[in-house]
Amino acid sequence: MIALASLSEDTKILSGFNKELIEENFIVSKTFYLGTDRFGRDLLSRLMVATRVSLSVGLIAVLISLIIGIGLGSLAGFYRGWVDKIILWFINVIWSIPTLLLVVAITMALGKGFIQVFIAVGLTMWVEVARLVRGQFFSLREQQYVEAGRALGFNDSRIILRHILPNIIGPVIVIAASNFASAILLEAGLSFLGMGAQPPTPSWGMMIKENYSYIVVDAAWLAIFPGVAIALMVLSFTLLGNGLRDAFDTRSA
Repeated sequence: MIALASLSEDTKILSGFNKELIEENFIVSKTFYLGTDRFGRDLLSRLMVATRVSLSVGLIAVLISLIIGIGLGSLAGFYRGWVDKIILWFINVIWSIPTLLLVVAITMALGKGFIQVFIAVGLTMWVEVARLVRGQFFSLREQQYVEAGRALGFNDSRIILRHILPNIIGPVIVIAASNFASAILLEAGLSFLGMGAQPPTPSWGMMIKENYSYIVVDAAWLAIFPGVAIALMVLSFTLLGNGLRDAFDTRSA
């Protein structure tokens, strides 16, 4: 009897509240412009946060590939001989392994995680940079300004860093932009396979993995929007690389 009496009193108190006051203070209305996924998470917010993941992976992976590729390519192209043979053999060994397979193998060895993706992608993209730099050094090391530097007594490191490398910045920037786009695709592929960024960190590849089954039903946009984001990001860095190449090309000036 006491419980029923208290319940009836609470009901009377609640009925006395103004309906508009309750809606104004206790009911929150939100708009999700791209909808929500099956867990009720805002798709637009997750797309924006996943952009940081792709840009971070692309930037760190490109830096790793440039450091390793320029270093080995410079040594092979400048000194030639047995140094070039050893480095070229190592390049060909890495080149013969499929990129995605090598990334998966490195990821399995290092473990799953955000930092591991940086290292895995970066360690597989330096080969193209090394081959390009090696070829550029072959043609530039015989130029007159290099011979003049040797005649003036400049050491090899100064000739490499201050005289040859600045003249190959254009092709290096183009391949760096291309590697940036490739790194984004590799990260998305790893996340799709479950070996990239781990939940709850959002990733475009993971979003496609979670929602690709909805493509044939009534919520195809859950997987289409991340795919469009990947395509636009790759296209933007490809166009950026072409623009930087034209800007740094002294022959067209």
